[in-house]
Amino acid sequence: MTHSKINAARQGFKPLYTPEQRIRRDATKWTLVQGILAPIQFLIFLISLALVIRYLVTGDGFAVATTSVVIKTLVLYTIMITGAIWEREVFGCYLFAPAFFWEDVFSFLVLALHTAYLVMLFGGLGDPQQQMFVALAAYASYVINATQFILKLRAARLDERNKALAVSTSGSRV
Repeated sequence: MTHSKINAARQGFKPLYTPEQRIRRDATKWTLVQGILAPIQFLIFLISLALVIRYLVTGDGFAVATTSVVIKTLVLYTIMITGAIWEREVFGCYLFAPAFFWEDVFSFLVLALHTAYLVMLFGGLGDPQQQMFVALAAYASYVINATQFILKLRAARLDERNKALAVSTSGSRV
């Protein structure tokens, strides 16, 4: 057993990626796609959040707030589809890979709330204020889910750094 695996076992920590998965992650174009879409989605979210809050506070700008939520939702669908493709290429399954199981589970709540907003909007259900409150609930779930992914990616970076340190430390002991 290598030094880094021993340390990981002692800490009860399982690396996010196996060496083979890391190679597939780095080789697939979908990693770049996710890396581009995630900050774009976050920027759209911030703009839309401001527009939704403005509408709820002032009563002005329903059409622009609605358009922004629809755009945010379409980008969410896009990132979820491309994320499933990425997960398939890296882990061999479209969703619920052990490394991202709970993030994927929570993503379905995010999708459900965004979809509920669209159903309300296009089905004429609820008044505009109720629709915007559903959008806010969807956005709150999105923030939680985005935080899950950020923490997971941070853990992966720390794991890679620890492996690099372990390799350099074991190399200097010879």
